[in-house]
Amino acid sequence: MRTHTREHARGSTQAGRAVALLADAMAFVIALWILLYLLDANQGNGLVDFIHDAATWLAGWSYDLFTFDREWVQVVIGYGVAAVAYLVIGHAVAGRLYRR
Repeated sequence: MRTHTREHARGSTQAGRAVALLADAMAFVIALWILLYLLDANQGNGLVDFIHDAATWLAGWSYDLFTFDREWVQVVIGYGVAAVAYLVIGHAVAGRLYRR
């Protein structure tokens, strides 16, 4: 039979929060890039370029998963799939850690 101590429970809660926060941050960066793209932000700007690079790195696995004729749809779906995946998987893992 497994016994829980306060320290173990607190560690699991902190780990769960960290995982959820990381998932939220990754999804936020991707969502921010989608918004900047849709608003036609100046890609010559350093901050916009940094957000684009970070989002491209995070969503590299999902960007060409589906192909569309319109570029804006490709960006929204290609990056959006990654953002949703990070949120769902990250919060599922965090939920498991909370229950430990």
